[in-house]
Amino acid sequence: MFYTIDSWYILLPAFILFLVTLFIGTRKKDYRVGQYFLLITFAIYLIAVIHLVFFPIEVWLGVNKSTEPLWLVILQKINFIPILTIDIPGFVLNIIMLLPFGMYLPLLNSKVLSAKKAAKYGFFLSLSIEVLQLTLEIALGSGRTADINDILANTLGAAVGFLIIKKLVKIKLFNVLVSKLSLAKAA
Repeated sequence: MFYTIDSWYILLPAFILFLVTLFIGTRKKDYRVGQYFLLITFAIYLIAVIHLVFFPIEVWLGVNKSTEPLWLVILQKINFIPILTIDIPGFVLNIIMLLPFGMYLPLLNSKVLSAKKAAKYGFFLSLSIEVLQLTLEIALGSGRTADINDILANTLGAAVGFLIIKKLVKIKLFNVLVSKLSLAKAA
């Protein structure tokens, strides 16, 4: 027997809590409307990513019938083989999923000045996602697996997103818009 946890039970209250915290926590800061827009859209983006990669969560109730040792079960839930085991549509979707992340990074953090740095942030976000997916699978039997190809695609997506935003800011009109939105000193 199992039951399903839908994302809105968790993500909607989390978003409301974020909004309350944002507006209370930034009262003394001199944020412009565009900067609030940037933070709120980034939060919506992250909620969408969380919704896509974790939900619905299937919680299995009852006795675990597996007689295999836990370490073997864990190893069966991880794809360690890069490139050769790529699912092309899934790989492309994982690149696309972190493109916006790479585009947001230089707007949110002035220390992200290179595609390499954006790739590093993308790698750690992706690694966190894969570890959490594996943890949910082991703890709840959620049907998720960890895949090295997802980490590669997400990392590439963050780097490409960074390169896209850096190309776009060379366009004067777009640069003006970015300067109004950016929390970073120089975008």
